[in-house]
Amino acid sequence: MIWNYVGSRGLCLMIVALVAVMAGGCALFNPKPPQNVMDVMCGAKKIHWEVAQEAQIGDFNCELGQKGMDPALIVAMKLKNVSDQPRRFKVHVFLEDMEKASGHLVPRKGKPPVVAPGAVEKVEIPFIKTAALSNNMMVVVKAMSE
Repeated sequence: MIWNYVGSRGLCLMIVALVAVMAGGCALFNPKPPQNVMDVMCGAKKIHWEVAQEAQIGDFNCELGQKGMDPALIVAMKLKNVSDQPRRFKVHVFLEDMEKASGHLVPRKGKPPVVAPGAVEKVEIPFIKTAALSNNMMVVVKAMSE
């Protein structure tokens, strides 16, 4: 009789623990973006962010489209310089589950090639010949030193 009581109680505790682990695991699987990342509209299950404190990302979007004649996964965002000095940024996007990466400097050109304080630049990074959305991405934005 005691075994049945302890056994069913133990089973209930195990179920509660399992549900807690699953809920916690889901929260860790899709973490909230940092404060300087806003308006994320992407179907990726997991996005790891490494964004410099001098930058702010807005309207982050990833969608399937065409680039020339080829299918492409196009990652687009707005990058704002929130520092008080003109800056140039390096932007890299990694599709970790597909073993692909791409990126470039922002702005690409200019004299001098910098984003003014408070200014916003549109960034578009195409992954040509990629016909599926990534489930596991990493976005890295670094401010370049002068």
